[in-house]
Amino acid sequence: MNLNSIPLTSSEIGNLWMTYQEKTMLLRFLEYFLEHAEDQSVHNILQDAYSASDQVVKTIHSIFQNEGAASPLGFTANDVNKRVPKLFDFYYEPMFLNVICKIEASLFSMYFSMSYRQDIRQLFKQLTAEAQDIFDRCSNYLLDKGVLVRPPFMSVPKEISFITDKHYLSGFNLFKEKRSLNAIEISLIHNSIETNLIGMQLMIGFAQVAHNQEVKEYFIKGMKLSKDVETSLGEFMRQDFIEPPATPAGKATNSTIAPFSDKLMMYITNLLGSFGLGSSSLGGAFNLRSDLPLELAKLAQKILPFIKEGGEIMITNGWMEEPPQVEDRRQLTRS
Repeated sequence: MNLNSIPLTSSEIGNLWMTYQEKTMLLRFLEYFLEHAEDQSVHNILQDAYSASDQVVKTIHSIFQNEGAASPLGFTANDVNKRVPKLFDFYYEPMFLNVICKIEASLFSMYFSMSYRQDIRQLFKQLTAEAQDIFDRCSNYLLDKGVLVRPPFMSVPKEISFITDKHYLSGFNLFKEKRSLNAIEISLIHNSIETNLIGMQLMIGFAQVAHNQEVKEYFIKGMKLSKDVETSLGEFMRQDFIEPPATPAGKATNSTIAPFSDKLMMYITNLLGSFGLGSSSLGGAFNLRSDLPLELAKLAQKILPFIKEGGEIMITNGWMEEPPQVEDRRQLTRS
């Protein structure tokens, strides 16, 4: 029996559909970035990412076609204007791609574990490896240029120890000083701040060029939300006399000419917001000091309405493509 002839499951259809949306979005960004890339090393990374993403889109289209299913629309040449001035300054291209590959590596690894047909598992296995490779190259480039801030260094443990004081879990004891952050907590805070700094510059740039006034105001909210995340989480590091991450590169320029459609900019904002929400949940699960999960929960309460508002704006403007829908059999019970 040909295992690849087995019909696609709902999870495989959904994950392929999501991947098509994300990859066609990324292609439009890469087309614009390639138009302005001045550094040959960056150009090579962007070109390789573009070629790989373009092939994936074709592969997914072929899979849907073989299944007799309609391919998604995703994002097309109508969603990008490659020849407008740069919206972001030097080094932003690899910084942006670094974050996207971080998201992709997590998503594709999860999609792999949700796939059952051999060819679909192989596809997501390949996509995970490609995302990791581009992430690796972007990281090496940015580290070499000194614009990717490493998490703080610390002394390595010389012996094994166990927690004996229950106050280790407390962050609210008024009569006892809070313990300092541990390595796991610092890593999660650092990652969240780093991602939000890049996202904040994206929101600033988007707010400058959006055509729709409601969309423009939404991006301003996103800019302030990213700043809130950076400020509140950064304070935890400052309390331990640790400087939060910051970089002088990757800033929005003063251009007011849109390289992307409002639809495309809204989609990636929703994607980054959803990833931020997931990161907050992950951080809450692994932080052992009780004040940290509470702060992350407060931030999640701000992020979730922001994502919902974005979805409503996209629906109002006819920009939200509907995912594949299961047959509604509930009507059979109403007769």
